[in-house]
Amino acid sequence: MEMLELTPDMLLRAYAIGVFPMAEDRDDPELFWVDPRMRGIIPLDDFHVPRRLKRTVRSGRFHVTFDHAFEEVIEGCAESTEIRPRTWINDRIVTLYTSLFHMRNAHSVECWRDGELVGGLYGVSLGGAFFGESMFSRERDASKVALVHLVARLRSGGFRLLDAQFTTDHLSQFGACEIPRKEYRIKLAEALNIDAHFDPDATTEDTTALLQRLRDPGC
Repeated sequence: MEMLELTPDMLLRAYAIGVFPMAEDRDDPELFWVDPRMRGIIPLDDFHVPRRLKRTVRSGRFHVTFDHAFEEVIEGCAESTEIRPRTWINDRIVTLYTSLFHMRNAHSVECWRDGELVGGLYGVSLGGAFFGESMFSRERDASKVALVHLVARLRSGGFRLLDAQFTTDHLSQFGACEIPRKEYRIKLAEALNIDAHFDPDATTEDTTALLQRLRDPGC
């Protein structure tokens, strides 16, 4: 179902009831609401990092920042690639989520190498819930490293829910799972009552501490 003209405040109210917008294609100006019957989440208390990725994170191959290049990240996520020739991020989504960023309700994680942005992710924060929207990589493991740093930041900030929207093989290696819509809405309601804080200026020491506590998933 197509939506009326959407504002940033309306978008936040939609997230609060468990729905989010998408476009059929990058060049399609229309948006529609999505409310999955089965919702993908990444449990913050049972997050897995494969051994090889742990080594990559610890190696410092990428310089990781938060909220330093939000518009560049969302544009990176909207790029067509050989692996992903079509994208659901159109110009309206870029504009809306950039507005949320300026309202401090959207955040980005950036991975840099030699001064170039090579990967990252962005999402929406509301109470103690973080809604992961999209990620991209121009270099191997860049988006995965961004996700590890995101989880460390969410845990240190008191977040309770990391919404992945849909579960993919890519996310399953981190412990992502699907839960029914009804169960998701209960978790969402609980998370919205939490006064969590996303600190873009915190150091990456939280990530080091997280890696020391996490168990390997055996892959």
